[in-house]
Amino acid sequence: MLDIAVIEDPAAAEASLDPIRSTILRELAEPASATQLAVRVGLPRQKVNYHLKSLERHGLVELVEERRKGNVTERVLQATAASYLISPTALASVSPDPRRFADRFSAFWLLALAGRMVQEVGKLIAGAATARQKLATFAIDGEITFRTAAERAAFAEELGVAVTQLVDKYHDAGASSRGRRHRLVVALHPVLKPSPETSHEPATKEQGHD
Repeated sequence: MLDIAVIEDPAAAEASLDPIRSTILRELAEPASATQLAVRVGLPRQKVNYHLKSLERHGLVELVEERRKGNVTERVLQATAASYLISPTALASVSPDPRRFADRFSAFWLLALAGRMVQEVGKLIAGAATARQKLATFAIDGEITFRTAAERAAFAEELGVAVTQLVDKYHDAGASSRGRRHRLVVALHPVLKPSPETSHEPATKEQGHD
């Protein structure tokens, strides 16, 4: 089982978004039969089997083992991944094109870049799994609080300069270079505020700087 699988097929994406099937996928983080699932999700076994066949057809669940019980063969299945992401490829005709929003201050460009990352890394993971090789990636995730919008802008400017210097230092621009190309994406965006349902802290009024 993969930790995360990226869904590229539109039909598979549609199947995964069905509320019942997404519940079944969650339950199949551990192997189970249709009979066991029926008890967990509160549906007739025949209906669970119908959804399982669709999920299996789209490669979202896989057969783990078959158990013989009298004249009946019980099939035990498991989800092919613990979590799923839907690639922009599944909506190719309307997926965002990073070239269209090429503005480093555009939130739409950030989304387009994120969508492209899901698409590309998803394919790389699939290829690496098929080849039984490790995929070399690197990521940094953190939070920073700025006192003012001016400080945020200054940070972004300095970060851009520092990244550009590193790229100039290590990038092999030779025409005969046989090195592997890598994509570099650096992003900065506000952290989502907790919703009233998930936050137990009293709401406070924040002063904006923009």
